Amino acid sequence: MTANEQQQRLEAMLQPLPISATLFPPTSRYAGIELAVFDSSGDRPIVFLRRRFVPHPESLSLIREHIVVAGERPDHIAASELGDSELFWRLCDANRTIASELVDEIGRRLRVSMPAGLPGGAND
Repeated sequence: MTANEQQQRLEAMLQPLPISATLFPPTSRYAGIELAVFDSSGDRPIVFLRRRFVPHPESLSLIREHIVVAGERPDHIAASELGDSELFWRLCDANRTIASELVDEIGRRLRVSMPAGLPGGAND
């Protein structure tokens, strides 16, 4: 490899990631959300995530309902119902609430649904 080719390879490796590339795993609520740049003509641009629009719970395919019992936590419910404790945010989306409020009320019926855009739940 010539010195010029080595220099080109090095320069290519040092290039920043494209703005559309995110480092969130596919199970993240932010997977697929585009990055954007705010440049206020300062000394460096500010990279940020574009807004994530929460789906309407009615648009999500219901898998089943879960009744909250004393001592439960959102991550435990997500692990038992969805197979991954980090998917608690899907429970939040399906019930239009935040994680800390999911288990506030003993006996509450929580909707457990498919991710947005996937049909095939019990109501389909």
